[in-house]
Amino acid sequence: MISVIILTKNEEKNILDCLETISWADEIIVVDDNSEDRTVEIVGNLKLKNLKIIKSELHEDFSTQRNFAISKAANEWILFIDADERVTAELRREINDFLIEEKNSPEFDGMYIRRKDMLWGELLKHGETGNIKLLRLARKKAGKWQGKIHEKWIIKGRVDTFSNYILHFPHQTISEFLSEINFYTTIRATELYENGIKTSLLQIIFYPKAKFFVNYFLKFGLLDGLEGLVFAVSMSLHSFLVRGKLWLLWEKS
Repeated sequence: MISVIILTKNEEKNILDCLETISWADEIIVVDDNSEDRTVEIVGNLKLKNLKIIKSELHEDFSTQRNFAISKAANEWILFIDADERVTAELRREINDFLIEEKNSPEFDGMYIRRKDMLWGELLKHGETGNIKLLRLARKKAGKWQGKIHEKWIIKGRVDTFSNYILHFPHQTISEFLSEINFYTTIRATELYENGIKTSLLQIIFYPKAKFFVNYFLKFGLLDGLEGLVFAVSMSLHSFLVRGKLWLLWEKS
């Protein structure tokens, strides 16, 4: 009835904990982008009948990778989970109840799932991720993913939102954060450049400052303590790097 898809790249620290929370699925597909650590070995050693590994290079295009994974799924419903996310027991029960209801009386084509971030053991309740929801569950033929990065699942039909949530464990060390933010901002800047979008010195200077102000003050990130400050700064840095790299691409063209 449901296939769970996980995209991986050097996720040996996360993959087992992630798989444990979705082991109930009818099918689990791990699509690996040439991991250089033990990710594939760890998954392969599990020898689960409902689990399969597919190797596919990302080519810096997350939507293409996700759409490819959907084409390999055997079930009507698809759930996307990242390796650094965990499906809570409450969400699992809610998903199962939903699928039973949809089998008996079809009504929806997709579902948004709330996500809560955990940073250094603390739950972030404020900032831009304090009230986030993502479309992660949908019928296989309901639509496609769009956008190379910060991609969205665009589907046709009725959607609703689950009450329960996914737990997200991003950037658990400073070195991981710096490596990931450099990778993602390069893809985003390239995507904007290819779409003919430009930036300016004023945007490079003031947009990151505005981003910090919104996250830390207007969205009450300061109430999350040190973790809230780190998150606000990281989002501001992300905005700065995207615009800085975009400006450099236009300078070189």
